[in-house]
Amino acid sequence: MKGMSEHPRPSVEDWTLPERSRPPLLGELVERIDEALATARASEAAVMTVGAAALDAAEQARRAAELAERASRAMGGNGRAPASPSEDGGMGDFAERADRVAERLRRLQHLPLSA
Repeated sequence: MKGMSEHPRPSVEDWTLPERSRPPLLGELVERIDEALATARASEAAVMTVGAAALDAAEQARRAAELAERASRAMGGNGRAPASPSEDGGMGDFAERADRVAERLRRLQHLPLSA
């Protein structure tokens, strides 16, 4: 009598995925998450450093514009710059733009980077 004994029993190899097709183990996933978190934290710290440097640069640009405007007035002798701001954009316009950039950077610095 021929029955089920003629069919070969499945072996462990029949149920095992090839190495390249296996999903990562839980420990490997935890390591990847930890690495991603460390990278995110380092990136956040770098962004904060760059933001602070940008704020400092904007403030220095504003101060430089004010000094240049004063020097220009002093050289003109009459308390006015040799060229009017409407003719060449003027240092006042530059200082205003620097102030706007500095304010935008200050607002960006206070935005949360992660949820």
